[in-house]
Amino acid sequence: MTEKSEAAVARGRRPSPAYAATRDVLIRCGMELLTEQGFSSTGLDAVLKRATVPKGSFYHYFANKDAFGAAVMEAYDDYFKRKLDRWLLNQERAPLDRLADFIADASRRMRKHRFTRGCLVGNLSQELGALPVDFRERLNAILVGWQARVARCLREAQAAGTISVTLDVEQLAEFFWIAWEGAVLRARLVQSDRPLVTFIEAFLSSLGARAQASPRHAADH
Repeated sequence: MTEKSEAAVARGRRPSPAYAATRDVLIRCGMELLTEQGFSSTGLDAVLKRATVPKGSFYHYFANKDAFGAAVMEAYDDYFKRKLDRWLLNQERAPLDRLADFIADASRRMRKHRFTRGCLVGNLSQELGALPVDFRERLNAILVGWQARVARCLREAQAAGTISVTLDVEQLAEFFWIAWEGAVLRARLVQSDRPLVTFIEAFLSSLGARAQASPRHAADH
């Protein structure tokens, strides 16, 4: 939010619907571009062109590119947490099948975009040296939030007797996202969702159990 809009809020006024709508379009286009390429290589001109917003308008919505990047990360985190909740909180599916369903959906989406898009958090994490210092903390906090959702799902699997209660679900959830980022990177490299399928099959096998659904087709549910 710019100083102008912050001042409006401080005076008890909300930014206009048109202002909010244009800002949302810029953030959405930023999400698209940053899942395709890095922060450093994404110029503001490319964002404005995709959003069809006049070049001189950007600074009406964001103080600078760093503020824009922070807003995009926050929006991506909100979007991704909703996606995780859609799959991992599905009580109609067994806990481990929910993890397979999430991966199947990710595979389908990567195929849809011809493997041009990856994980925004993963993309930015590969260029930390060129990013604002506070981005490191923001990115790690996002991953911690995602880990909590997977850990909750694994605890449900323990309660259901699907996996051993002696497993450290917090550590497993952290490993899940470490491996996920590598699998997404490899999938883009080889232009195939096979690394994602290999990842979830190996992860489930490491738990001593397998989901009933095929990771490749679970997204059809």
